[in-house]
This record gives sequence, C-alpha cells and structure tokens, in this order.
Amino acid sequence: MKYTWWIFQTLMMLASLFFLVFGVDLMRAAYALNNPFYFIMTFFAASFIILISLALAISFLIKMIRVFKQIRNV
Repeated sequence: MKYTWWIFQTLMMLASLFFLVFGVDLMRAAYALNNPFYFIMTFFAASFIILISLALAISFLIKMIRVFKQIRNV
C-alpha cells in the first residue's frame, strides 16, 4: 500500500477529530446563550457536528486497522 493512502487517512482522521472538538466546544458555548431559540439551534447544530465527525473518525480508524492487519498477515 502506498504511503499517500496512510497520509490521507491520517489527515482525514485528524480533521474529523478537530471537528469533534469543535462540536463539543460549540455544545458548551450553547449553554451560555440567553435566547432559547439560539440555544436550541446551536445545540442541535453542535449535536449534528459531533455525530458526523465521530462517525467519520470511527470509520477511518476501522479502515486503517483492517488494512494494517491485512499488511501484517501478508
């Protein structure tokens, strides 16, 4: 397997972890809002960001583990 695949997977994993941290920070910031409408909108947006970034991070991790196990057995 080429090194560019591993670099790409690592960069995508880091990007998804960045958005995970961003989503958690946005969730914490939502609780400081005084307007209930802004709170609800920010809360659901942060939840959506966390959901997508966590799902992507898990999929990149599983893909990397599968390829690593396949390379190690060959």
